[in-house]
Amino acid sequence: MSQVIIGKISRKGTIYLPKRVLKAFNVKEGDRVLMRLEGNRLILEFIPDPFSLALRAKKWAKTTVEEFEAESEAEQEELYGP
Repeated sequence: MSQVIIGKISRKGTIYLPKRVLKAFNVKEGDRVLMRLEGNRLILEFIPDPFSLALRAKKWAKTTVEEFEAESEAEQEELYGP
């Protein structure tokens, strides 16, 4: 689906993206963007930060530090012996 959206460029060259674009791509202040020049076109690709992506994702498991440590010790014992 193609949409035409008009943005604004400030005196210092900052490009302002409309809120609906930010919401559509779920980007926030500080997120990174890849800019690629193709002829007379500028293509923007938003780069998700792995940490913020993990925080935004739906949680599907729950564990305690103690459970994690016990599982880690069991795996180490299985791999390397007692």
